Amino acid sequence: MNRITVAVLYGGRSTEHSVSCVSAGAVMSHLDPAVYEVIPVGITGSGMWTLGPDDVSGLRIIDRAMPVVDPRRPRVALGLSSDDRGVLRYADGDRAGDEVARVDVVFPVMHGTHAEDGTIQGLLELSGIPYVGPGVFASAAGMDKEFTKVVLGAAGLPIGRQVVLRPGTATLSDADRDRLGLPLFVKPARGGSSIGITKVSRAEDLDSAIAEARRFDPKVIVEAAIVGREVECGVLQYPDGRVEASLPAELHIPGEPTGEPGRTEGDAFYDFDTKYLDDVCTFDLPAELPEGETERLRALAVEAFHALDARGLSRVDFFVTDRGPVINEVNTMPGFTPISMYPQMWAATGVDYPTLLDTLVRSALAGL
Repeated sequence: MNRITVAVLYGGRSTEHSVSCVSAGAVMSHLDPAVYEVIPVGITGSGMWTLGPDDVSGLRIIDRAMPVVDPRRPRVALGLSSDDRGVLRYADGDRAGDEVARVDVVFPVMHGTHAEDGTIQGLLELSGIPYVGPGVFASAAGMDKEFTKVVLGAAGLPIGRQVVLRPGTATLSDADRDRLGLPLFVKPARGGSSIGITKVSRAEDLDSAIAEARRFDPKVIVEAAIVGREVECGVLQYPDGRVEASLPAELHIPGEPTGEPGRTEGDAFYDFDTKYLDDVCTFDLPAELPEGETERLRALAVEAFHALDARGLSRVDFFVTDRGPVINEVNTMPGFTPISMYPQMWAATGVDYPTLLDTLVRSALAGL
């Protein structure tokens, strides 16, 4: 039987470029070689498409150093016409125009802007090739924290309070400061991996936090802090169309002083270093929740998936409060690094990493 040819896209023009590389390295090393022929395609920070290395073991964190796509690799381009559907060609050098491979499906293991936000999905729609994960609308709405809450709120799902600061609006009004209270979380509207996010516990620190977020996005979200347990739940769509949620995991973030300026006990949160570099975060999997709460979270995760018109997969992040769960964010292409929660939650639910990847690829090929 012929193997399925899958192009794995990674890197990209995003602050999460390196995280994408690590995720893709894990994905490629777990796709069954008896079933799949994997074509690695790295996208540099400037947006150049390159043919990735045969040995993807270098796409991992080594001594806290994050990998990047090598711009010296051969350039490639994906055919965008119906006559060239799925054809990956060399784009420069002596072999320019020659076919690299005819791809059956694309797995865009990409995070952040110009990647997970509908941009890559739109290009793949033009190419007419099946791809893993949500489509243009769900990807765009899931990436933009403003519109995630607009869509979820319209569907009647529980969401937190936030204020959107558009370009030209420097800071919160006095009324919004009073309404949101302290502490606050200040975030780039369109980003992930906690890059550019600041927890604000003192009013005098708000404007500097807004400036930090605007380094990554001119639109900024200011959220009221929610007191609750941080719980995540994975969603997976099967090739027959059914959608299921994983067992949830509860994250435990250490609140010890970090030694960093401005970071004191109680300021800790699930930031970039905690997610990817520091082996300090612990979790309960499955989360130890009151009777009935686990199934409630799983049902809400599936509802959020459908509200965004997602497909393939998502990870829904909750705060579980005394008044019930609140949806914090929906991630349409969650991390696939070896320590990422999405594959770990599914493993605990009985779906191991290779089976998870196989399910995602076959769902894409089924047109889901």
